[in-house]
Parts: sequence; C-alpha cells; structure tokens
Amino acid sequence: MTLDWSVVWEYRERLLEGAALTVGLAVTTMVLALPLSLGVAVLRSNRFAVVRALTTAYVEFFRATPLILQIYWAFYVMPVVIGLALDPLPTALLGLVLNVTAYLSETVRGGLNSVRPLQRYAGLALGMTGLQVFRVVVLPQAFRRVLPAIASTWVSLFKDTSLVSVIAVADLAYVAQQLRAQTFRVFEFLTAMAALYWLMGYPQAKLVDYLYRRTRVVE
Repeated sequence: MTLDWSVVWEYRERLLEGAALTVGLAVTTMVLALPLSLGVAVLRSNRFAVVRALTTAYVEFFRATPLILQIYWAFYVMPVVIGLALDPLPTALLGLVLNVTAYLSETVRGGLNSVRPLQRYAGLALGMTGLQVFRVVVLPQAFRRVLPAIASTWVSLFKDTSLVSVIAVADLAYVAQQLRAQTFRVFEFLTAMAALYWLMGYPQAKLVDYLYRRTRVVE
C-alpha cells in the first residue's frame, strides 16, 4: 500500500473547518444544556407528581435510546409528526442539547441531593429565603462536587458530535468521510481525522483528571 500524505495537506483547510464546527457544536451544546439540566433536576424534585413524571419520562427516554436514533428522529420523523422541519445544523444541535441535558440533569440532581439537609436548615435559620439558600448554600457546593462529572460529559459530547455527520452536518467526521470518498485515500483521511480528534480530545481528558483531583470533596 502506497501512502500519500500530501493529499491531507492539500485539503487541510476543509479538515480544519470541520474541526472548528465540531468544537462549535460541542461548546454551544454545553452552554445550552447546563442551565437546562439544572432546571430539569429541580423539576424532578417538584412537589407535583405530574411534573416529576414528565421530567422523569424525558430523562429516561433520552438516556435509554441511542443518540444517533434521536438525531435521525429529529431530522426525519419530527417534520412529519409535528410539522417542524429544521436544517441539518439546528437539528443536530437540538438532538445534542436534548440528549446532554438529560444526562447532565442526573449529574446535577445527584450533586444537589449530596448537600446535607442541615446546611439548608442552617441557612433558613439565618433568615435566608428558600431561593437564597439554594443559590448561596446549595448550588455552589453541588457544582463543585459535580464539576469533574460535567467535564467528563463534555469529553464524551466532544466525541459524540461525530454522529451528526449522518444528517450531512459538515463536522470533522463528515468532511473526512467526504474527502475519503472523493480521493479514495481511506487510510490517510481516517488517520488524519483520528489525529485531529486526539489532539483536541486528549488535553480535555487530562483537564478532567486535574479537575477531579482539585475539586473532589471528602466528607
């Protein structure tokens, strides 16, 4: 087998554009999913059974079905069922946000529940309102406890963005596959794609390890 790495250099701009879109998708998804996951986590502890049931059903559905199926459903089924048809990129973002929100909500809920009730009672005894106790006492501690898990979800999300290529979103995976098909240089472009994912993902994985060491809470 004769390798020709010059073809990768020739199409470097398209590969880097795909990598940039991958990063943009991951960042936008996390920015939207984090506050949404907090809302879902709070609603799962709501006193109304109907609210708890609906949010639980949402979380369990998106955690129990493959992300690729959710993306397919949003792109092909949603326009037929509810008449809402989106372009590939917004559809991909919608699927990623709904999926990551479901996973993060469980992480956030676990963090909120890990704060001891006595601390809540102490805040109320000091004259704080329930909202103030949540914002000043509970939320900062919960965030510190779940920060490594959130960072780990980010790393997984970064890799999962490659699935949006199935609906022709021009991320790194899609661009590499298109170039592979055009040039018939399978090994070169798949290797370049793997190298780019590794170069972007490895520092993030090490950051997760660092955050875990710095923020872990010992009771």
